[in-house]
This record gives sequence, C-alpha cells and structure tokens, in this order.
Amino acid sequence: MTDATRVTAAASSPDPHEGLAAVAALRVLQESLEELQVANARRLGWSWQQIAAVLQVSKQAVHRKYRRLER
Repeated sequence: MTDATRVTAAASSPDPHEGLAAVAALRVLQESLEELQVANARRLGWSWQQIAAVLQVSKQAVHRKYRRLER
C-alpha cells in the first residue's frame, strides 16, 4: 500500500485527529501535484485559459497562483 493510499484511507477515520491530519496531508499533496501539472502544461505550450478551464477556475486565478513558474 502506498503512502497516498494510506493517507486517503486515514481521511475517513472515525478518529478526528487522524482524519484531520490526513486531510491536511492530502491538501499538501494536491497543491504539489497541481503545481507540477501546471508547470508541465505550460512547458507544453498550454495557455493559462486552457489550464484554468481544466481546473475549473478563472484564468486570472491560475495565472496569479502560478505565474512565478514562468521565470
């Protein structure tokens, strides 16, 4: 079983401490994966609008959050 699988399972734990800690860990993982994929999309020539559409956010929101990746 992978760490991600364990954390995902722990997120539904009846123990609030374990469940909330797992939710926090998943949030960190989600942010990391999103940044990785936004950088990948930009490297492949995707526009901010294309990325925003897939993420279901505004173009401005995704650009504001990830424009530093352009440097």
